[in-house]
Amino acid sequence: MTPASRMASVNDVDVATDDRIDLPGPSLLGGMPLVEALNHRRSRREFAVKTPTLEEVGQLCWAAEGITEGERALRTVPSAGATYPVTLYVVKPYGVYRYDPVGHCLYRHLSGDVRPHLQNAADDQPAVGEAPLCFVLALELSAVAARYGRRRGWRYALIEAGHVAQNLLLQAEALELAGVPVGAFEDTQVAHTLGLPAGLHPVYLLPVGAPVYRST
Repeated sequence: MTPASRMASVNDVDVATDDRIDLPGPSLLGGMPLVEALNHRRSRREFAVKTPTLEEVGQLCWAAEGITEGERALRTVPSAGATYPVTLYVVKPYGVYRYDPVGHCLYRHLSGDVRPHLQNAADDQPAVGEAPLCFVLALELSAVAARYGRRRGWRYALIEAGHVAQNLLLQAEALELAGVPVGAFEDTQVAHTLGLPAGLHPVYLLPVGAPVYRST
């Protein structure tokens, strides 16, 4: 399957077996005004059956951590010393993928549907298991801690995770999708469920999908 055919997929059924998914380029013009997205942003925990398109997945990943200046590989979020300690994972019904900002693509990390286990690790919150997408933010502290010390580096990494989450949730709102930030979960269980490498610490779960309804 060519990258072009992957980008044309609407519900991702065609890419369930791909180790790498090349995401469509982000839309950089137009869209919902920021003030409107801010005004409409709410935590929504119920999702329609409809699966977000590959274009929407790409836009969400780019908003979270995408490259905005190629020469220095600067991203959509500020980062202390440009250390970028956040790794973004995308949990789908058929597997877990890691987002690569430089290539603007997803690499398969795990196969199979881990959402029920992720829901169990998150105090059995239905939104985590029912959303067609769940974005996971994980922190790797070595680079930022080496530069600023472990205590301050941890603080900077958490601040950056907040930037990433807000970008993603506002982009979801602009795409008329539903999303909710989830911080209540058992860290070790989430890390085990996702098979995270040693040194990566999960700090945020962000279930996203089409809304059942849209508040005014």
